[in-house]
Amino acid sequence: MTIIAETGGLRARYGADAGDLAAALALRRRCFRAGRQPDADAFDSRCTHLLIEREGRLAACMRLLDLADGGALAGSYSAQFYDLSPLADYRAPMLEVGRFCVAPGQGDPDILRLAWAALARHVDRRKVGMLFGCASFQGLDAGRYREVFALLRQRHLAPATRRPGARAREVVRFGRFRRPDLRAALKRMPPLLRSYLAMGGWVSDHAVIDRDIGGLHVFTGLEIAAIPRARAHRLRTLLG
Repeated sequence: MTIIAETGGLRARYGADAGDLAAALALRRRCFRAGRQPDADAFDSRCTHLLIEREGRLAACMRLLDLADGGALAGSYSAQFYDLSPLADYRAPMLEVGRFCVAPGQGDPDILRLAWAALARHVDRRKVGMLFGCASFQGLDAGRYREVFALLRQRHLAPATRRPGARAREVVRFGRFRRPDLRAALKRMPPLLRSYLAMGGWVSDHAVIDRDIGGLHVFTGLEIAAIPRARAHRLRTLLG
């Protein structure tokens, strides 16, 4: 068992065996599939699974896929939904973060803080230059998130030279949403995506409709060099 960090009764560690993976898949089934069917795919065997526990019980999890550089992006989960060729020339290690979920009833903000602190240690160890992944929105009704998508379009689009293109058959273009209400947008935005953006992250110009999982995806990227120094220091301080 490799423990990454501990704080306030929470512990972050890497999954060690089939039992840990089964626990993560069970939580993902509850969070992403409403318990109706398994949430597992071929990427699980290629990923490192990060578990956050409270008193021995799984409180949150995510999976991490390390890539050598942009030339390996075709093998990522996100590449199923996005044209990632604008990132193919990226010449530093990359880390895809996926399937982040928190157990129902575990709304402690320390869970997200510890998750980011654990990610910071993984990034440092692997010398990762960029984090990326698909931020998930529950449900297929894009109108429910109009304020979020309008805000993303107005303030957080990826630079044109890095912006992923459309590959999925069904997408929702952010251009149809205008004049965001900041309070409403932040209320609807997934907490992990808020954290990405607060650290200097950026997003694609569209969402993908994923009928398999019954939700929407937004590609999110974060270059480690863009993270404000004070915020990066706080994360590392949490790790001791």
